[in-house]
Amino acid sequence: MYQSDAVGLDPYQTQEPKSAYQTYAVGQDPYQAYERAHGPYQPHEPGYGLHQPGHSPYDDQIPDPKSRMLAIQNAKAYLLKSSTTSGLNLYDHLANMLTKILDEQPTNAVDIIENISKDVKWAQFQKKMDTLRDEHEILPTFEAAEKRKALFLKANGEGDEELEEEIGETPLPNVMETAFYFEQAGIGLSKDESYHIFLALKKLISVQPIQTCRFWGKILGLEMNYIIAEVQYHEGEEEEETEEEEDIEEGGKRRGEVEDEDEEKEKEDEPPKSTYKPPPVIPKEENGTGANKYVYFVCNEPGKPWVKLPPVTPAQIVCARKIKKFFTGRLDAPVMSFPPFPGNEANYLRAQIARISAGTHISPIGFYQFAEEEGDEEEEGGGGRDTYEENPDFQPLSVAEMVDSLSTWVHHVQNILKQGRCVWLNPFQKSEEEEEDEEEEKAEEPDELQQEIGPPLLTPLSEDEGIQNIPAWTAQPSTNLIPQYAVAILQSNRWPGAYAFASGKKFDNIYFGWGHKYSPENHTPALPPPVQAEYPSGPEITETRDPTLEEELAFKAAKEEALAAAEEEDDEEDIEDDEEEDDD
Repeated sequence: MYQSDAVGLDPYQTQEPKSAYQTYAVGQDPYQAYERAHGPYQPHEPGYGLHQPGHSPYDDQIPDPKSRMLAIQNAKAYLLKSSTTSGLNLYDHLANMLTKILDEQPTNAVDIIENISKDVKWAQFQKKMDTLRDEHEILPTFEAAEKRKALFLKANGEGDEELEEEIGETPLPNVMETAFYFEQAGIGLSKDESYHIFLALKKLISVQPIQTCRFWGKILGLEMNYIIAEVQYHEGEEEEETEEEEDIEEGGKRRGEVEDEDEEKEKEDEPPKSTYKPPPVIPKEENGTGANKYVYFVCNEPGKPWVKLPPVTPAQIVCARKIKKFFTGRLDAPVMSFPPFPGNEANYLRAQIARISAGTHISPIGFYQFAEEEGDEEEEGGGGRDTYEENPDFQPLSVAEMVDSLSTWVHHVQNILKQGRCVWLNPFQKSEEEEEDEEEEKAEEPDELQQEIGPPLLTPLSEDEGIQNIPAWTAQPSTNLIPQYAVAILQSNRWPGAYAFASGKKFDNIYFGWGHKYSPENHTPALPPPVQAEYPSGPEITETRDPTLEEELAFKAAKEEALAAAEEEDDEEDIEDDEEEDDD
């Protein structure tokens, strides 16, 4: 393009391009000359076979126009033939490909010709826009952000004036600080979720009259999870709720009394009833004591409303020990199990929380102490001491000491007895009035039950029983590389997912798991009771068989003979009476 022009030639004069065949002398075969310069064509080269007769470039210089047009039409018809699979034809496809290549002019188009072909085909099947609008799709992240949006909004009237009150004493726990300590051992949630739970607890405290609050943990479910908050109400606030529950129970008792009166009236016409008496129902512990010492609120995600769990009953705890069920995340879901669980998933969740708390809530020894004013009166009652207070003179132990020995940790939650209560109760014990009314039934009552006694409060972890060859607890520092800044971490092997940390005067307990107790063997549900035996057969209940004809005839003959004998005796007595009258 940039070559210099020959001398004497006009640079603007157009020159005809010369072909390879125009450079040879007249009468010379161009193929022979090309072969001398190129050499003979090989079978794989494009020029192979052109020197044969009928393949000379001069043979078709004057073609037949009709045959040429017919060949062009046949070729175009072949290219326009539609595919039976896609409905496209090669002619339009090649035209679209060339149009796309010329419009976009990609580099090295020959290397991406296959991709261009795929793009052209894909464009043919793209859905055309119509007058209908697509439904607006809400992304899961956007939906979650909308739910948590309320956590970041301040309440009405909340401003800088209330900032000083918030900085002072507040029941709101420092969730982020606790998460930081557990993070040293690789335990906990993400920072975003921890902060959202922090804000959710703040919202709970602003709504409920709460004195103390603590993030208990997170129980996993098949559909949704449970975020659990452990709280205590101010004094007097919870009494109102208990009064409402008592009113409901009294109303039920009154209805029961009315029903009993109606039943007494109908007793005359009723068939006999069974004398079986079910075992007495063990009452639940009062709110603020035992297994119901704390109140628990749950929600599925931060930002959703908090739901208060009902108090737990001994029957629910006893049954929860016999079953193993995964949580669904729905509090109203039924619990299908054997033995039948008395309640729904909310009651089962509350029972599992009570069991986990009683077995895994621990603290460094000496952090809590019994009040000096308390005497031995509580111990005489059989339940032991159930209250404690913080020790102002507590001196924390080193991390190495707390990791080396389990005797440096104690349980600060009461143990739950086999009865399902923390304080044993005799179900057959009655008041003086009931004893006077039911003196006759005393002989039918079973012997007095033996009182259950569990480990007292602040019992060291070294007394916990292991699981076969597995210790009940595993203690380790958060790091061995920097021991002077390590944190003591304890992990429960009986309840996988329960952890505790201690660093100086700070400690806390948390749970992340499915809410199941570890068992070295596979869980085997309890077998149903054996089928009740049939009533023993005896002559008093056996139906008599029908007599035969001979027996009926014999019975009639014997009956007639007895009648005849009786008549004869009567006649003889009459004769004797008449004779006596005659003698008189």
